[in-house]
Amino acid sequence: MKYSEISHFSHSQHKLKFEYTEVPFKCDGCKEVGIGSRYKCSTCDFDLHMHCALPSPSISHPFYTKCSFQFLSRPPGDKPRFCNACEKDVTGFVYHCNSCGYDLHPCCAKLPMVLDDGEVKLYLYRKVSSSCHKCGRKGRSWSYRSSCKKYNLHVACVKEMLVENWYELYFGRGNKMSGGRKLETRIPSLKNTLQTHHKNKSKGKVRKCCDMAGLAVQFVISAVLGDPTTLIAGVIGSLMSRA
Repeated sequence: MKYSEISHFSHSQHKLKFEYTEVPFKCDGCKEVGIGSRYKCSTCDFDLHMHCALPSPSISHPFYTKCSFQFLSRPPGDKPRFCNACEKDVTGFVYHCNSCGYDLHPCCAKLPMVLDDGEVKLYLYRKVSSSCHKCGRKGRSWSYRSSCKKYNLHVACVKEMLVENWYELYFGRGNKMSGGRKLETRIPSLKNTLQTHHKNKSKGKVRKCCDMAGLAVQFVISAVLGDPTTLIAGVIGSLMSRA
């Protein structure tokens, strides 16, 4: 359910208003990157993913059928913790299973099991035996895999693509991405990352393979960012085509 304005325990001094942005932001709840739908306090430059602004008190997940995940505002204990979906550090809001010790970022916990735009269908797997289209490695984090089983992309690799330019994007949060910057410079270029594992293929086959993989990437990115919508995928897809 979406509300135009909410009160949130993590920012009690002001109400947060729903808005939509095509500019990446850092969620002040889970501390992860986001884009698209968010709740924002313009006075304090405070942002929350939809999943962080309106969390469920507890959730279950089909990958961990014996687990019950509880929403926490901070990681439990004093030791460093990582998300079992993307293998990135957990430093803010988290879903935690007390009995198993598993942790999930809110956006990772709510990743769609199937991404389908009518042409490309991708399925979320806990593990796949094939290598990732970006890093070339097997295993690692959760992966999205195409129905034809030719294209795999680690959730962790998607996040790495997004944070490659993180320092540049958010250096000096007070100067947070001036309006004069073009959208192309705000989102990391992804197209060239898809051409590293095709040394023995002809240029035509490489292009076709990378075009298909690129289409898959844009849908996965939109889901990882916490807003799996066709519009966000289209924005990122257009940037990839210009790269």
